[in-house]
Amino acid sequence: MKDSIVEEVRKARQDHAREFNFDLEVICKDLKRIEMECGHRIVSMQPKRIRESIQPTA
Repeated sequence: MKDSIVEEVRKARQDHAREFNFDLEVICKDLKRIEMECGHRIVSMQPKRIRESIQPTA
């Protein structure tokens, strides 16, 4: 069963990538440009520290 929303998102992503000849660096720059121009507040969260895991003893 195909999800029409997922298919639409995949097509939009593919079309956007094709527009920039699948150059990941250029695609990312364009996405950052869109992000900055959208007018929404952008929030960056500090990375969470990973707690050391307890190693099992043999």
